[in-house]
Amino acid sequence: MKIVSVVGARPQFVKLAPIHAAARAAGVEHVIVHTGQHYDPMLSEVFFRDLGIGRPDVHLGVGSGSHGVQTGNMMSALDAVLAAQRPDWVLVYGDTNSTLAATLAAVKMHLPVAHLEAGLRSFNRRMPEEHNRVLTDHAADLLLAPTQVAVDHLAREGLAGRAVLVGDVMTDVLLDVRNEVADRPSPIAAELGLETGDHYVATIHRAENTDDPRRLSEVAAALAGLDKPTVLLAHPRIVAKAAEHGISLAVGSLIPHGPLSYPDLIATVLHSAGVVTDSGGLQKEAFLLRVPCTTVRTETEWSETVQLGWNVLAGSAAEIAAGVTRPRPPATDAIPYGDGHAAQRVIDILTA
Repeated sequence: MKIVSVVGARPQFVKLAPIHAAARAAGVEHVIVHTGQHYDPMLSEVFFRDLGIGRPDVHLGVGSGSHGVQTGNMMSALDAVLAAQRPDWVLVYGDTNSTLAATLAAVKMHLPVAHLEAGLRSFNRRMPEEHNRVLTDHAADLLLAPTQVAVDHLAREGLAGRAVLVGDVMTDVLLDVRNEVADRPSPIAAELGLETGDHYVATIHRAENTDDPRRLSEVAAALAGLDKPTVLLAHPRIVAKAAEHGISLAVGSLIPHGPLSYPDLIATVLHSAGVVTDSGGLQKEAFLLRVPCTTVRTETEWSETVQLGWNVLAGSAAEIAAGVTRPRPPATDAIPYGDGHAAQRVIDILTA
């Protein structure tokens, strides 16, 4: 049995870790292909190291580019890789250009494709990720859904026969890392001289929040005006766009900082007063850590975080401030994202 996993971005590396461990434990040959979509070391190599994955077996080195150029370059490079490997399954993760490119390359070669994190929907067709999700789900042979809500979305699209509820593999790795870092002081608080529990953590990277200088200026001003120090873990995209537009990221309460390794990120969020983000993964990680989250978007694919009160959506500067300073949500023991054993279920299904 051979499984080829195709990944390219930070959230996918996190999801890859428990799959790789479960595959090795089951004696499955697991080949990791890194497209190179995220190529900054703090968004790529450090995750493979810190999560115990090891080096990718194949690194395509595609790098950045427009959506069409990047996706096309990935497909072109993947043709030769998949032809050489001839796996029993091609496993794709999430909703990036790497996800769609690997799916299209594989199905055109009549290789079975399994989509991990299938069925998520934001219903915002302006998001490139939404197109990637929908197209991948309709092309893939097996849809590995993280939540019942995702299964229901797939059923409404006529895909129930291919869908299986497995839980969320990101929950698997987060629970392990949380237990490892729970007693560790916040690395950011120690480095910057901040009080533990008296600062916010922010990440902003989506095109709708960074490409338009007026929008980026509004978001930066909202973060700068918050009532506590706000550490912006600055993705290369926001750094480049802020420099291009002449927008300072070091004003008021806002403190820019480079990206963190995954264990340091979890320790930092765990000891923060709240999270402000437009990242899908960090919304869910904040919920699992029971840290209030404010999401700078008009919708979320992780609707359970909003329904349970641990996440609010915010667009304007006033909405961001109101979301961040809202009262702490009521406690919950809900586990909409599974019990931490999703990766084992995935491998059991693929090897059955």
